[in-house]
Amino acid sequence: MNHSLFSIVLPVQNEGAYVESVIESYKKALALFPHPYELILVANGCRDNSAEACRRIAERDASVRVVESERGGWGLAVRLGLSEARGSILCYTNLARTSPQDLLTHLLAAAAHPQVVVKANRKIRDNWKRRLGGLLYNIECRSLFDLSSWDVNGTPKVFPRAFEKLLLLTRDDDLIDAEFNLICRREGYPLLEVPVFSIGRHGGKSTTTAVSALKMYWGAYRLWREQRKQY
Repeated sequence: MNHSLFSIVLPVQNEGAYVESVIESYKKALALFPHPYELILVANGCRDNSAEACRRIAERDASVRVVESERGGWGLAVRLGLSEARGSILCYTNLARTSPQDLLTHLLAAAAHPQVVVKANRKIRDNWKRRLGGLLYNIECRSLFDLSSWDVNGTPKVFPRAFEKLLLLTRDDDLIDAEFNLICRREGYPLLEVPVFSIGRHGGKSTTTAVSALKMYWGAYRLWREQRKQY
């Protein structure tokens, strides 16, 4: 482990059309970051040229590493990336929706508060359906898990490696963010939320549908049941 290194995990799935341009924009923003960092691109379940594009980036830049998985899943990609991270401060975020400035802001906040979890609190969604769906999901999670956060799924999320329980995440699906917040609440990890005014996606289409949203609502309830049995 490198005690001064920040590790940034970026799941990549079918984003070959824009991953190189996004990483380039991140690199420009991170030129203002006063600490060493690594970017870990996790190409998971890709059906396009994403993995090839990630390898090209890594060949040009020693600060970029690539992890590849035939299986897909947001949670799986996050866990794979975190398992490969070498830094003392760890971060993961949604490459398709995170602006360079928002990534830099969260990392700077984490650098200033190294014993705090720093996460995004997104203020805008693409349309009223996403706003309503997100509101209902966050109300459910706040009620079930006694959370203070109004944006459970908000990324970037940045935390110190010393918060070791967050390295024991188990979910392979979208519920990893609910599990993340639940662990923070259960372990008493202090949380700092940074407002993010969403800029929309860099490219591609959201994979969230009515069916996947219903699965998340049901999944949050099942996660609550599982946690009640364990604790």
